[in-house]
Amino acid sequence: MSKKETWRTRKYWSEVGGMLIEEFIAVKGSKASGKRLIDGLIILGEEHKIYEGKTYDIEGKDVIIVQTKAYRIGMYLLGQAYFSQYLIKNHKPKSIKSVAICSKNDEVISQIANTHNVEIVVISDNDYDQKHDVEKYKVD
Repeated sequence: MSKKETWRTRKYWSEVGGMLIEEFIAVKGSKASGKRLIDGLIILGEEHKIYEGKTYDIEGKDVIIVQTKAYRIGMYLLGQAYFSQYLIKNHKPKSIKSVAICSKNDEVISQIANTHNVEIVVISDNDYDQKHDVEKYKVD
């Protein structure tokens, strides 16, 4: 987990609720493909907590995919958020929302994100709240 990214993911999760799974394993990996992780997967309608594991049965659940970077939104982060939707579809959730969290927006990338159903959430360094810090956050 990144100290500059995890608190942003947790801050967003604390506002939307549900259960957060950090570093959710979307694809386990094999000789033919690498392991694919989602920075955060929020399962709506579940108890508000951080789940200890990295996998969870999300079939039939409403989920939010969260990909986070501590810099301006760019093609890399947008691509992660966009393509993660397709990895998660294999887990058969009821609905998928994809969110890219960054510290600054970009007008051109934002227009592309809007046309591809990726929400950009800006959480700047000035929004840092110690209660969402990795070392200080109580995990139930």
